[in-house]
Amino acid sequence: IVPISAKTGQGLDDLLEMVILTAEVQELKANPNRRAKGTVIEARLDKTRGPIATLLVQNGTLKMGDIIIAGTAVGKIRAMTDDKGRRIKDAGPSTPVEIIGLAEVPQAGDSFFVVEDERLARELADQRKNDQKLQAQSQYKVSLDDLFSRIQEGNMKDLNIIVKADVDGTVEAVKASLQKLSNEEVRVRVIHAACGGITEGDVTFAAASNAIIVGFNVRPDKQAMDSADRQNVEIRTYRVIYECIEEIQAAMKGMLAPKFRENILGHAEVRQTIHV
Repeated sequence: IVPISAKTGQGLDDLLEMVILTAEVQELKANPNRRAKGTVIEARLDKTRGPIATLLVQNGTLKMGDIIIAGTAVGKIRAMTDDKGRRIKDAGPSTPVEIIGLAEVPQAGDSFFVVEDERLARELADQRKNDQKLQAQSQYKVSLDDLFSRIQEGNMKDLNIIVKADVDGTVEAVKASLQKLSNEEVRVRVIHAACGGITEGDVTFAAASNAIIVGFNVRPDKQAMDSADRQNVEIRTYRVIYECIEEIQAAMKGMLAPKFRENILGHAEVRQTIHV
């Protein structure tokens, strides 16, 4: 154990020494002369640049133009930056990099591998997607306001939730926190979790699987809101994780506070931005 403080800088040199010593004792080595593999640390969807992933290279050397598969995401690296934001062309073992080029946002914690055949990689990704698909059908439309009465009537055994957040690390945290709310009467099931805004596709999925949508630091677009109104799908957005947990806990106990509803006066489209 090395006592450290990020605030004062205490023990940071000792920590680095212990990391080096441990690596030497355990003979932790990597081969830079092979195809890269490692772990996705964080991932998000950027509105202008598309899916962005932060990777930690654990073995081999990652190069510009490499084809990688990370969980169910496949793509060719189009741009790579280091932790200082500088463009780089390759990254060796134990190097963290941010990459652009994946077709979708991977999950934090996914392993990534450099592959030679993009077609085979896409087939493997499709197979993984099929394995992850969850199908849930129900005759009831659920909302937090009537959740307690449904539980009392015995109609509610599972509470299906779709989680959307701004970054993948937050998605995982919200998902884990919600799943811990399960009790002997009702099981909380997160049937889909991803980063990015709440879309019409999420609403359609929620309607088909009798789920509510929980958004964290993201909002639904106009099409999603209109679709939610038509299909009676409940969307709840939060900025503090504890508010989300407490509200769903309160709904399960039949103690939900009055709901504050937004009154939307209109929508505007920004046609041009003038930088001064």
